[in-house]
Amino acid sequence: MFGPTTGEELADTLRRLALHDCLIELRGGATKRRMGGALQRFDETVSLACLRRVIEYEPHDLTISVEAGLPWRELTAVLAQHRQMVPLDPPFGESATVGGVVAANCSGPRRRLYGTARDLVIGMQFATLEGKLVSTGGMVVKNVAGLDMGKLMIGSFGTLAALVSVNFKLLPMPAVERSFLLVFDSASAALAVRDRIAAGALEPAALDLLNPAAATAFGNAAWMLVVRAAGNAAAVDRYERELAGLGSGVALEEQDHLRLWRRLEEYTPAFLAGRPDGAVVRVSCTLKDLAGAIEQFPGPAVARAGAGVCYGYFESGRDAAAWLTDAAHRGWKAVMEFGPEHRHDLEMWPAPGGDLELMRRIKHMFDPANLLNRGRLYQRI
Repeated sequence: MFGPTTGEELADTLRRLALHDCLIELRGGATKRRMGGALQRFDETVSLACLRRVIEYEPHDLTISVEAGLPWRELTAVLAQHRQMVPLDPPFGESATVGGVVAANCSGPRRRLYGTARDLVIGMQFATLEGKLVSTGGMVVKNVAGLDMGKLMIGSFGTLAALVSVNFKLLPMPAVERSFLLVFDSASAALAVRDRIAAGALEPAALDLLNPAAATAFGNAAWMLVVRAAGNAAAVDRYERELAGLGSGVALEEQDHLRLWRRLEEYTPAFLAGRPDGAVVRVSCTLKDLAGAIEQFPGPAVARAGAGVCYGYFESGRDAAAWLTDAAHRGWKAVMEFGPEHRHDLEMWPAPGGDLELMRRIKHMFDPANLLNRGRLYQRI
């Protein structure tokens, strides 16, 4: 295993390995090895774990630049000292690295209000197989120079280049937060309330919908809509007044509130733990079609109900693959986001869409010999 400590060492390591046509595994915290597709095979591992410095932090400018190997929880702890945040809420956040979160384009419940990595990353540096260090974007929130190349790296699963550092725009933490758990007897009833909230003046940070199978982990056996309210005290109190007439439920504050959202962020890791054959399917759909998608899952399901993303949880990878095939016939945009530990012959992305050929051409530009993380993009790249 190679463990470079600087961007220059990383770039030189990649160049030397590429000269010998070595298949390369790029690794951060190794928390998402079941995500996106397993490596077909590799000759050498390059770990980014030693690249973990905070390079530049300007609290007054609401920007930070950190190396890709910095653990995500260390980043959030540094920012919390100044009541600032990068609200991506990725799964496996306890041990994932910044580079892994960005390379896998991970996000969580608050994507409804704050977006994904493409909305919060303002610049980065990456190392290529040619041994070059490429910088894009900058440390200014409005700087867009070169940002498109950086966006190629987000969600590429390390198949194009190795992230060296990432620059984020920051947001202030809200003064007050409160959670509201509303229970319903059907998905349509819960989503009708979701629609009323979305049409109103309030802007929840998150709107998650759990089906009864998922809600049992939170003490319910019904459809559960979870609302994350954030703002000043007056705004959060208004949530409580307006939500009171929309459904029965409870309100959570302070540590109970934080524990709830941490459990929602970590629902996927908790499900996969102890389930080597388990799988997680992600469906992206319109808000209007969300009810039809989440009702089709036979087991637990959790939806980002304000963003149109739904996750279904399967005990068996084969069952997940069969469900995916049916979803493709329905015209849904779906992938097996996490697959079984030891079964790599499953179709994880049955209907990749018309942009797959463009993705392959971009891969050829950066990695013509297909050396980096081969197979890590749902076995398609």
